[in-house]
Amino acid sequence: MDYPALDVSAGDADLVLAVVDEFHPTAVEETDAGLTIYFLSRDHRDAARRAITASLADAVTAPREVDDEDWARRSQQNLTAVTVGRLVVTPPWCDEASHPAPGLQPIVIVPSMGFGTGHHATTRLCLAALQAVSCQGASVLDVGTGSGVLALAARVLGATTVLGLDFDPDAIANAQENLEANPAIDGVTFQVADIAQGPLPVAEIVLANLTGATLVQHATALRAAVGAHGVLIVSGLQPHERADVLAALAPLALVDEATELDWCCLTLRPRD
Repeated sequence: MDYPALDVSAGDADLVLAVVDEFHPTAVEETDAGLTIYFLSRDHRDAARRAITASLADAVTAPREVDDEDWARRSQQNLTAVTVGRLVVTPPWCDEASHPAPGLQPIVIVPSMGFGTGHHATTRLCLAALQAVSCQGASVLDVGTGSGVLALAARVLGATTVLGLDFDPDAIANAQENLEANPAIDGVTFQVADIAQGPLPVAEIVLANLTGATLVQHATALRAAVGAHGVLIVSGLQPHERADVLAALAPLALVDEATELDWCCLTLRPRD
């Protein structure tokens, strides 16, 4: 199978990612020349290319197709373990998968072209935010679970039950593969579900690493999913979207936030 990709050289990488965000990029790879961005379809890739050309005069783009074998080969060359606090997210071939450093809990993620491996700033921000709240004994809902890395992390951090939802069946298949790659992790379930198709289950901790626009669009459903004394952790938004996201999620109150590489993560709780 070939995957539609777009090579982007020159231009500010963060601005490039902001422009293409609405065209459903599935993975981003940093290269010596700039970025290679992968998409669900050629239509999304070509629309993203037009948007970059219109918005960023200095960016140079080149579309191409990447096959499974090439993706796997380059993944094994380039992907390494990522440590966030007491968690280490690692592909299965790294030493950290079987011999983590003392005090670190490994989460094995099998690289897939379409889904995150823990390297994106928004994933790191959510992993850090999860460790700043108490997962011990909590129920957790991960909306837009993708690879399932956040759901798996929540269970490792002491959550009792974890449910990961995604509208994309391929994402759920990848998340299930990652669950199977971590035989010591139980209590995690993945289901295909669309946030737009009805109420979400209520949980004590709700995770939503989506996009700023998606967070605003589905703010009502996300607010309703947070238990009375629960917490909502959202990421995938950029600083210029922060005010709109907070307004949409009111009356939940902001209790913590962090920014990395022009991405934001917000932690909110119901007001007393």
